[in-house]
Amino acid sequence: MEDKLRLQAKAVFEELYEKAKLKTGDLVVIGCSTSEIIGSKIGTQSSPEIACTVFESIYEVATQKGVNLAFQCCEHLNRAIVIEKGVLPFAEEVNVIPQPKAGGSMATQAYAHFKNPVVVEEIKADAGIDIGLTLIGMHLKKVAVPLRLENNKIGEALVVGARTRRKFVGGARAVYNQDLI
Repeated sequence: MEDKLRLQAKAVFEELYEKAKLKTGDLVVIGCSTSEIIGSKIGTQSSPEIACTVFESIYEVATQKGVNLAFQCCEHLNRAIVIEKGVLPFAEEVNVIPQPKAGGSMATQAYAHFKNPVVVEEIKADAGIDIGLTLIGMHLKKVAVPLRLENNKIGEALVVGARTRRKFVGGARAVYNQDLI
């Protein structure tokens, strides 16, 4: 099962990278329910082992592509975010260390594996992966655009992707840069 999860997680991230047209330095938020991955109801069977497998797979691909990662905690920590300190140098940090039952197994793994982890209350990411329908939308830039991923499962969890685009401003006479849409 570990190999299958590893392959699925890599495939999801690589597909998101392509479809969202990500580039070096972009920020991707990941929400993940390990309970959903193993086929249970969200928040009922947190699994640090599964989180480690999925985290390592996503982290490996993101590092190769130069993309920054942010991992969303569960609702018990108000969906706070674990990031590397240098990613958002002016973000206001909060004092909490995620745990499997208060933050979630994935955020716990991110905190344990990042070189210099910090927790912040909010970010505005360029794209996101929601593993197990954890509701990452609050941490995406405006305007969020859903992505239908062919690789839409990790284990038993449904996976939804999102990218963002810049807001359109102006009116009927406005001209837009098609490369930014």
